[in-house]
Amino acid sequence: MATTQSLSTGTLTETLKILHDPTRLLLLKLLTEKEYCVCELVEMFDISQPAVSQHLRKYRQAGLVIEEKRGQWRYYQFDPSCPQSALVKSVLAQLDAQDEQLVQLRHKAEAITCS
Repeated sequence: MATTQSLSTGTLTETLKILHDPTRLLLLKLLTEKEYCVCELVEMFDISQPAVSQHLRKYRQAGLVIEEKRGQWRYYQFDPSCPQSALVKSVLAQLDAQDEQLVQLRHKAEAITCS
């Protein structure tokens, strides 16, 4: 279980700004569930690779994700040890597990493989 950690005004504000965007909110929810490759996220969200990379860059800058390079692919997952972990998990817990967009994204993910 994540321990609650006090955050600075800047960190708290930046984290909430990141979570304010619907695409980033859903993307981060998925990254808390499992690791994804950029190519999977492009197909799942039906947005360009630069757009996905822009969202992931914001997460990296805020220290919210772990990035791992394997060959030509980059994989991302939520970093449960980040200082904002309790805040992020608390906000994401408010998202309905049966949210239509979230369900559709998970369904798309099942059919995607990087090659």
